Amino acid sequence: MKQHLFKVKQYLLSGVSYAIPFVACGGILIAVAIALAPMGPNGPDFSQAPFLKMLMDIGGTAFALLVPVLAGYIAFGMADRPALVPGFVGGAIAHQVGAGFLGGLAAGLLAGLVVMLIKKVRVPIYFKPVMPILVIPVVASLIVGFVMFRLLGVPIRDLMTSLSAWLQVMGTGNRIVLAAILGAMIAFDMGGPVNKVAFFFSAAMIKEGNFAPMGACAAAICVPPLGLGLATLLGRRLWTQQEREAGYASLAMGMIGITEGAIPFAAAEPLRTIPVIMLGSMTASVIAMLGGVGNHAPHGGPAQVRRGQGVRRER
Repeated sequence: MKQHLFKVKQYLLSGVSYAIPFVACGGILIAVAIALAPMGPNGPDFSQAPFLKMLMDIGGTAFALLVPVLAGYIAFGMADRPALVPGFVGGAIAHQVGAGFLGGLAAGLLAGLVVMLIKKVRVPIYFKPVMPILVIPVVASLIVGFVMFRLLGVPIRDLMTSLSAWLQVMGTGNRIVLAAILGAMIAFDMGGPVNKVAFFFSAAMIKEGNFAPMGACAAAICVPPLGLGLATLLGRRLWTQQEREAGYASLAMGMIGITEGAIPFAAAEPLRTIPVIMLGSMTASVIAMLGGVGNHAPHGGPAQVRRGQGVRRER
């Protein structure tokens, strides 16, 4: 059992090592664009800053590639080059259907497993040269694509709808419980579909004149990347050079409210990292709710604080 878990960890690390530059590139460009853009009533206003809008778009493109690259190289770590195509395809579909980071992990592992199984099929010797170039990528991509489109897409969409309805009911009840739930959801998949449900629910509450849920979310969003980034600084000997470099990017993203900065660490050690960051974000959300923190715009960070907008204490 331990041997299998170790292999899975190695597969995940293979994907993470290739995904880290995309996280750093996208996160830093988006952070710079948001920090320097003039603030409007609903967040950063790029209408008068075309260069910053371009930085934002480039960073968004890098982030859009994150899930396919993660899935592709997880599959590559499992089954070598023939698994790249189905891994990338599965990751792209995961991004398309809204499965996010967790969908990318599932797609990568699925693609690698499918390719490993196909490789075990005995074929005539004259057919072997075309297997890794043509047959395996096509067959594996069809299988992975079918599973991602037909078996994961609709359930994820329905789950998100149910979670949104549930949060609406919780909003009228215990505020502390609501804050804890929002914090846990924000950290659970770090920018994925569960995170987005909590974020968009809180953003919708702004229109209703309830700024507390967004204040709780703003606090929770920053905790995973800031906490993990600080951990790489405080305990440098416990981390590899690559992880320490990812920690710098994570700190920068945490300062501007980009939870995805924690993804490289969570992907490498999901069973250890995800519960810890969920607990940290839940604590931050509850403290924000108890302190009456409200956020009037669906974003946070130094760019808003310096202008006296966004996060404030409700009176």
